[in-house]
Amino acid sequence: MSSLEGREGMGFAPKKELTLFDSVSLIVGIIVGAGIYETANTVAAGMGSSWAVLGIWLAGGLLALAGALCYAELATAYPAEGGDYVYLRRAYGPWAGFLFGWSQLVIVRPADIALMAFVFARYAQALHGLGSQGLRIYATAAIVVLTLINILGVRQGKWTQNLLTVVKILGLAAVVVVGFLSHAGPAQPAGPGGTGGPGIELALILVLFTFGGWNEMAYVAAEVKRPDRNIVRALVIGTASVTGLYLLINGAFLHALGFAGLATSKAVAVDTVAKFLPVTAAKAIAVLICVSALGAVNGLTFTGARISYAMGQGHEVFGRFGRWNSRLGTPVWALAFQGLVSAAIALAAGSFMDTILYTAPVVWLFFLATGISVFVLRSREPERPRPYKILCFPWTAIVFCGSCAFMAYNCVMYAWQNKPIGLAVLGAVFLAGMVTYVLTERSDRSRQVY
Repeated sequence: MSSLEGREGMGFAPKKELTLFDSVSLIVGIIVGAGIYETANTVAAGMGSSWAVLGIWLAGGLLALAGALCYAELATAYPAEGGDYVYLRRAYGPWAGFLFGWSQLVIVRPADIALMAFVFARYAQALHGLGSQGLRIYATAAIVVLTLINILGVRQGKWTQNLLTVVKILGLAAVVVVGFLSHAGPAQPAGPGGTGGPGIELALILVLFTFGGWNEMAYVAAEVKRPDRNIVRALVIGTASVTGLYLLINGAFLHALGFAGLATSKAVAVDTVAKFLPVTAAKAIAVLICVSALGAVNGLTFTGARISYAMGQGHEVFGRFGRWNSRLGTPVWALAFQGLVSAAIALAAGSFMDTILYTAPVVWLFFLATGISVFVLRSREPERPRPYKILCFPWTAIVFCGSCAFMAYNCVMYAWQNKPIGLAVLGAVFLAGMVTYVLTERSDRSRQVY
């Protein structure tokens, strides 16, 4: 009997408490953070026309859906906590799962949480300033409070997520309505490079970043009720819903501001709402972005701790993170450590764009490895029950893997040309991870959990 199975028998394992609605709320709540407000103008600046803007957002949604279908097969075949950690470990060996979990533990997940907390803080400070340290106070407070809520129980965490998701979607729907009710903005003739923008490569990086989060359901697969049906439903419904929402919101921006107005706006949502509600636009959008960012922070906190929990199950050096508190029903140690690192990063947060560029290369490299693992695991474990099999296989998986390879290459090249220090940081993180794995491998060889 594995250590995980033993703990399940003692009642220390995750319980199935997430319904289909909870699962969809988790996915939508994480995807729809503050990215759509921060990236829409830069994406437009990299394109040549209004139709090109809508086209790249549709393309991003289709690529995300292809990835979601790949993850749906993996998550229903291996419905354990940890997502990619589990798939990479089975496909390539413990070292691959360890490196994924390590990168998520020390840089990627805390940076994502801190980034969204920093966005919340920026707009909260605009609503009610707290002096020169206001940004740090708001960001740290958001991380601490939402971490504590998730420590107190899965129900508290998911109810908080459901509420924040519903409010943010209603707010976005209101922006869409206001945008289309506004007087049409000036037209802009089509033509690449008309705005002197950064180009389609960065535009696609930002679009796919803004779709980030469609895979989060895989991390909590062990907590989903009827996982054989609800995991794939949640992934498809969540990704498709956000694609439609992003097309509508960009359509509203384009209608209200025009192509040139969207590409040059410094605050697209505020400028859009201001055409209809000039007096209250800034405050209304600030509140909406605060709610959106908090929803993303809560969702990332909820799912991220499950990766650390899986790490603790598979590697003795992180054993404390693999403990599921029997009284609270949550991975307390994993949540506490994740919150501590996230708060530390928030205290020294940089710019929104820099954080994306620092973490994007490693994110897409692991996406690629997970996409390839679909082929590896089908070949290695053909007898494994697969409640869901990828639609139009192998082409859907090939498209996803191809897009991951394209994005990984472009992220690395863009970072090399603009933010090479980010690649150095990632290299140092991976080197530290390899050293840690080698030093601890001997004691972990017998820990075959999954």
